[in-house]
Amino acid sequence: MRLTRGALIVAVGALAPALLLAAPASATGTAPASATVVAASSSDGTPMDEMDEHDLRIAILRILAEKDTGRGVTREANEALDGTVEDMREFLKTGYRLARAEDDRVAIVRILSDADSGRGVKREATKALDTNTPEALRAFLETGYRLAQAEDDRVAVVRILADPNIGAALRAAAEDVIDGTPEELRYFLEVGRHEVDG
Repeated sequence: MRLTRGALIVAVGALAPALLLAAPASATGTAPASATVVAASSSDGTPMDEMDEHDLRIAILRILAEKDTGRGVTREANEALDGTVEDMREFLKTGYRLARAEDDRVAIVRILSDADSGRGVKREATKALDTNTPEALRAFLETGYRLAQAEDDRVAVVRILADPNIGAALRAAAEDVIDGTPEELRYFLEVGRHEVDG
């Protein structure tokens, strides 16, 4: 069964673009497959309670084919696929959300244990874990982490600017990036400052 499931996952991944293009215009937004599941309907708009076994399997296989599917989701999805139609429906309705929260919790704990995580990241990660809802955990990983990292990066750039011994080129580059986007700040700290300073 596992080899068959693996082949199906590959097939769903390969066919996903064609299936999305063939879907009605109302179903072809930019939302990921998980958002379709949360909306309780298939890509063709069929309500989850009306989906047949085949459609339920395809929906679960799409989740398994996502590149960021974690261990908890994989475990629960496989259990649902090995179960009844009702097991699959229940996974799509509530099990997926809870299993993804389990995976998100693990990801946040890893971020907290990273020695490079700054105060802002640790503060926001701890808030998400303390709130402990699937939505709070997901929000931290999707947007909160990026913004908290930018806060920590901005502090790191201020520290560079506070050093009286930095060169003029590095000072100018740091001043240019201090009000930049999270991505610009991160790039400057990881690469740009070494190119200017080097």
